Amino acid sequence: MTTHRSIGPWSHAILDYVFAILIAIAPRVVGFDGRQATWCYLFAALLVVLALLTRYPLGALRLVGFVSHGVVELTLAIVMVVLPWIAGFSRGVLSRNFYVGIGLLMIGVWSLTDFRGVRSAGRAAGPGAAAPPARPPAP
Repeated sequence: MTTHRSIGPWSHAILDYVFAILIAIAPRVVGFDGRQATWCYLFAALLVVLALLTRYPLGALRLVGFVSHGVVELTLAIVMVVLPWIAGFSRGVLSRNFYVGIGLLMIGVWSLTDFRGVRSAGRAAGPGAAAPPARPPAP
């Protein structure tokens, strides 16, 4: 069974910035501080830097390929899921649930993103694709 990769580079770029904002404001909104909040600010900064460095529509510097972006982002998401236990704040229900929830959400977005451009390539070469224009005969 294959996953339907329905999120393209534009949508993913927007979601990256949305995730960074959500993670940055989470300590105030959800209600936690200390190490949990510091980790949130660090993750938000990493996501913004990664987004700015990525070769996609909203990336400013375009130094990191979209596939590499996906690998780094999946790694960050997995770290977010396990961080409450690694960093010793799993007893804080609000922060633990936030980290696990946002990490799983990021994994979901990652699994739906077309990092290799298969979706757009398939659309151009699919059964409904237009044939290239015919060349006029040579005189």
